[in-house]
Amino acid sequence: MCSNQNIEIEFKNMLTKEEYDLLLTHFHIQEGELFEQENHYFDTGDFALKANHSALRIRKKKEDYELTLKQPHPDGLLETNKALSKEESETIFATGKINDEQISSLLINMNIDPASILYFGSLRTIRAEKQIGNGLLVLDHSFYLKKEDYELEYEVSNREEGEIYFAKLLTSLKIPIRKTKNKVRRFYEEKYKQK
Repeated sequence: MCSNQNIEIEFKNMLTKEEYDLLLTHFHIQEGELFEQENHYFDTGDFALKANHSALRIRKKKEDYELTLKQPHPDGLLETNKALSKEESETIFATGKINDEQISSLLINMNIDPASILYFGSLRTIRAEKQIGNGLLVLDHSFYLKKEDYELEYEVSNREEGEIYFAKLLTSLKIPIRKTKNKVRRFYEEKYKQK
């Protein structure tokens, strides 16, 4: 199956448990609307992807697996995605070996040898999604490396409109704007600490 690419534009804000619960209530999100997904992260032993502000993961959502390489892009992040079978995913977890030509060539373009990729571990997320305004509102409760956190994301196609809506939402609910690192960065920083 071939890979596809898209630009990801999203806004993020870390939340306290109380703020997370407030947002679930505010948007009338029921228990049955929550679903679980797992992100499995990869990098080289010396974190070459991280040094390139990039990330490589396999996401498991229900019975679907998707390999994603995220790279910096002037508008947000360039995502290269490829659907995988369960067997292909388990082989990658076991070996770290990425058998996708497009993703391998993107790694080589960053001076990263695809053979040097290692499996680092997983992050489990309980997620709720709601179409709001011109974007997708995402509430995440994540568990990784004996840690858990809460996060609000807003995924949009128009950066300016999305930024205005996101700022208004936080202000209206009295949630402070917090500089927020993405999940893979939080995962790696925790991994560093535990080394």
